[in-house]
Amino acid sequence: MTDYWLSKLFFDLQHDEQLAADFRRDMASVINRYEIAPAVRKALSEDDVAVLAPLVNAYLLRFYFQIRGMPQEEFMARLHALKPKPTESKPDESRPAGAKPVEAEPLNSNG
Repeated sequence: MTDYWLSKLFFDLQHDEQLAADFRRDMASVINRYEIAPAVRKALSEDDVAVLAPLVNAYLLRFYFQIRGMPQEEFMARLHALKPKPTESKPDESRPAGAKPVEAEPLNSNG
């Protein structure tokens, strides 16, 4: 679920150059203008992409980390690290070792 106040902060930073300059100078004072939850404040101060990503639009998130000065490569690496890792498929223990699965044949409507 998105966080309205976090999204608003990111949107405002994108559209207000003075606010962005103030944010770079004194991040905490700008954040205090918004109703940001303590856990989200902590994530902002720690540049925690994993916590912030599910809370805002991806474009706002990218812009925010540009404002923070995070290099594109680092941002993308952090995003890719959030992807679930594919699980290794386990062998089907209901079949004898080496047995191949049997594919069902199409049903014939003629009976």
